[in-house]
Amino acid sequence: MADYLESKTPVAITRHGFTIGIYVPTEPKPRQADLEALRMAGERMQELIAAAGTTDDEILADFKTARRERRTRNG
Repeated sequence: MADYLESKTPVAITRHGFTIGIYVPTEPKPRQADLEALRMAGERMQELIAAAGTTDDEILADFKTARRERRTRNG
């Protein structure tokens, strides 16, 4: 996960094969326009999550499950 967070490449976040969000890295000191775009993206992501009938808790649970499975596979 750290590799994705430190990269400059956007990453699609999926749940059951459907994109539910996109992580867009920002520069270390974001400009005001970048912060506004990020705020708007967050609002849009919340709309998409609600439209999909998913909750933040379900996404978090899926993330924790995937993380546990990855740890188990990688030892």
